[in-house]
Amino acid sequence: MTVDILPYGRQSVDEDDIAAVVEVLRGDFLTTGPAVAEFEAALSAECGGVPCVAVNSGTAALHCAYAAAGVGPGTEVVTSPLTFVATASAAVALGATVRFVDVDDRTLCIDPEAAGEAVTSKTKVIAAVDYAGQPADMSALRKIAGDAGAVLVEDASHSLGARWDGSPVGSLADLTTFSFHPVKTVTTGEGGAVAVAGADLLETVSAFRNHGLVRDGERLVSPDVGPWHQEVQSFGLNYRMPDINAALGRSQLTKLERFVERRAELVELYRAALADLDDVSFLGVDARAEPAWHLLPIRVSAERRRETFENLRRAGIGVQVHYMPAHLHPAFRELGWKEGDAPVAEAAYAELISLPLFPAMDDADVERVVVELLICLG
Repeated sequence: MTVDILPYGRQSVDEDDIAAVVEVLRGDFLTTGPAVAEFEAALSAECGGVPCVAVNSGTAALHCAYAAAGVGPGTEVVTSPLTFVATASAAVALGATVRFVDVDDRTLCIDPEAAGEAVTSKTKVIAAVDYAGQPADMSALRKIAGDAGAVLVEDASHSLGARWDGSPVGSLADLTTFSFHPVKTVTTGEGGAVAVAGADLLETVSAFRNHGLVRDGERLVSPDVGPWHQEVQSFGLNYRMPDINAALGRSQLTKLERFVERRAELVELYRAALADLDDVSFLGVDARAEPAWHLLPIRVSAERRRETFENLRRAGIGVQVHYMPAHLHPAFRELGWKEGDAPVAEAAYAELISLPLFPAMDDADVERVVVELLICLG
């Protein structure tokens, strides 16, 4: 018998989204063109007016942000280990040293006190991760970064549409990175963006996503060569977003508020249904945060996590685990990291299971997950 799989996340694409992409396919631009500029403007509006630079993945966004911040050999990036590995590996790719610090046990976002203690004279960037869609403590991190003379980066791959202390994500850090993978709140298929609050960083981010090319006549080293002339004044990569992706993203942004609201409703349904189950706990929510839930991680006992995970999968519930702490990946172990270096994150990882959460779910889907979870833990 085939069991219908309810995935932990999936895209919500409708006919308006399809029509937006078809319009581009019938036009003159497939790669970067007017649709990218429109998408960037719409995203900027969601980020409190902060300029945004679209790129072709969330990893590319991190790479661009770190490069613009001056990350390189001899510098350090302080960040959370409880994240997808790109938050750290993008810094390593630029030759920097990553200093992982532990997370807050309630929110699983980076612990500001631990981040402050890790700062050295080499710290170039403090990179927060908005775990599951809840902003990190950006107030505390802003002060720490300012005192250290470091650039504050917010990896907001999970949290587009969230707010911290009333201000939208995208306006809180010097550089904020987004991901638009299909399981994220809005999608471009693959894609990402950098919101650039620091005006002095905008040109650097824009150039890095396009091989480092400079076309502005006022910035050219040799301005009188001819109208075709362009120069690579610093090295970058091809991280441009195509118009096809941007058109999908622009259409998706019109539904952002609805997507965020539906995800919040689903989270509350789960919380209410599982409130009396002692074997399950949810993340704490900071009073200053208005999350935009991308994931719904629950914690079960470490002794029962694998059994519960496998039984849910057999029942067609496509649960996942987010994440194996980045410092425990073999590549980072080779750099000297080991078990015990982030005990709070490691303890959380041993207990985490992400339940299905996406806007197209109906209330019956939540009931199905809850019933199967109760069977597993009963």
